[in-house]
Amino acid sequence: MSSRLYLPALGIINALGCGADEVAQGLFSGDTRGMLLLDGWLSAGTARIGRVRAELPEIPPFLSDFACRNNRLLLATLAQIRPEVDEAIGRFGHQRVGVVLGTSTSGIAEGEAAVAAYRATGALPAGFHYVQQELGSPAIFLASVLAINGPAYCVSTACTSSAKAFVSARNLLRHGLCDAVLVGGVDSLCKLTVNGFAALESVSTEICNPMSRNRKGINIGEAAALFLMTREESSFALLGAGESSDAHHISAPHPEGAGAEAAMRAALADAGLSNGTVDYVNLHATATPKNDEMESRAVSRVFPAGVAASGTKPLTGHALGAAGATELGLCWLALRDGLLPPHVWDGEADPGLPRLELVESSQKFARKSGRVCMSNSFAFGGSNACLLIGDAP
Repeated sequence: MSSRLYLPALGIINALGCGADEVAQGLFSGDTRGMLLLDGWLSAGTARIGRVRAELPEIPPFLSDFACRNNRLLLATLAQIRPEVDEAIGRFGHQRVGVVLGTSTSGIAEGEAAVAAYRATGALPAGFHYVQQELGSPAIFLASVLAINGPAYCVSTACTSSAKAFVSARNLLRHGLCDAVLVGGVDSLCKLTVNGFAALESVSTEICNPMSRNRKGINIGEAAALFLMTREESSFALLGAGESSDAHHISAPHPEGAGAEAAMRAALADAGLSNGTVDYVNLHATATPKNDEMESRAVSRVFPAGVAASGTKPLTGHALGAAGATELGLCWLALRDGLLPPHVWDGEADPGLPRLELVESSQKFARKSGRVCMSNSFAFGGSNACLLIGDAP
């Protein structure tokens, strides 16, 4: 076995659909139908959100204290890769399989409902338990479902949470603490987050329009993505990871993208790759004025000769703590199907930004082997993470 770590199985659910095949179909066709304009999410007016429309599994009765939509999303992704997970547990043992997840909301929606009930009746609902909204809850819940005893914890660094989870999962394997890790992220919609971003004047009621001169802000989405990571060779490998913390501002990115550039260069160095070996970049591309400006500048410096790139949040919404894992999952699907995720926008480039090579519909990889995808995630406080996934060497 090599020192490279592999990603043989993916479970995924988001506004595009449930399961790898359904999500891939929506991804490569540029399907925005899951981006819904709905009442009830903002204190005033409607909100454009990426809502999961699939029917979700129920929480097992013996874990009823964990009952929340966030954990139901997690169960839906687990079901898609359960045979591979069970096989890994059977081979390695319950103590040698870990869980590392990224989240930023956990079950806070259930907490919101409980507070509303308390205000109305003076009592919390009978089915509410604080564990539903604890940030570490998703990992403990998943480990409990599977009866595994390896390390189980969550990373919560806002929009880089589940990207950073891959670095932590890799460390568990490299240091011999686990033989397999379930790694990914999950975030469900809640009014706290939607209203919080609205207060920052960062949301748009239109489908988000990344890299356009007409971009107006983000759409919040919900999603879950769950990978099995092992040392055993399979088709696709985690090639490298880079992190940086520029701490430029509590909510605004560094205007020139210094931290973003550092994370991308660190990922390339970690993988032992040059910028010319990257075939595709999944941009963070939130469609906010400042994020798209700094990212386009950083990408143009790291890839001066150009690279195919797209932002996929018009299809899924910004899944926050689940965004990193979700978008790495979209890269995994791109490698599997040989297609590049299209950049869905109005086609009106911002003349003030460096021009990127944005992916058009039905565009394919230029080569059939040795392919490399980069996935960018940037968060509040200057928390930056970049992952590289590609064909197994």
